[in-house]
Amino acid sequence: MIRKYTFLAVIALTAQLASLPAAAEPRSYRLDHEHMNIAFLAQHLSFARVLGVFHEAEGMLVFDEDAPSLQSVEVRVMTSSVDTRHEARDNHLRSRDFFDSRNYPEMIFTMTGAGQTGERTGTVTGNLTIIGETRPITLDVVWKDSGNYPFGDRHYAIGLSARGTISRSEWGMSYGVADGLVGDEIELIIEAEFIREE
Repeated sequence: MIRKYTFLAVIALTAQLASLPAAAEPRSYRLDHEHMNIAFLAQHLSFARVLGVFHEAEGMLVFDEDAPSLQSVEVRVMTSSVDTRHEARDNHLRSRDFFDSRNYPEMIFTMTGAGQTGERTGTVTGNLTIIGETRPITLDVVWKDSGNYPFGDRHYAIGLSARGTISRSEWGMSYGVADGLVGDEIELIIEAEFIREE
């Protein structure tokens, strides 16, 4: 009799487990062009910092929501899309003194590793390529939220924030550094949503 009840209990437990949702797996997400801000802050003389943004970029990442962990990230930013709300300055930024957009139309970040520092925070290390030079950088990342949009096509998305600091002269972009016209230290600011690939 005990065996019979044990057998029935196993069947019941198996049925319950089968009804549970499957564990999440790493999924691919693409950068949402309509909800991204890829920006930087650079010192102008000794007066103020200039905020610049890039309007065109594409990217993919693989994210495991259960872990949570980033498995891979690659983002390509079109350097000619730089905008600091000053036409002459933007044209200068596209020149050989800075991004040399004609010869190097893309700035590329590729993740090489990631680590978790909190429930929704972590660091991402990777290689950043600018004007043909590749150097390692580290970004502090926050997983803001994830879920289905409450309107529109109700796609599933995640929101990420990232911050980092680089010295542009390490990439050979040294215009204005020696005489203090433009700061060497550049603060990177990324606020972006990524749409899950179905």
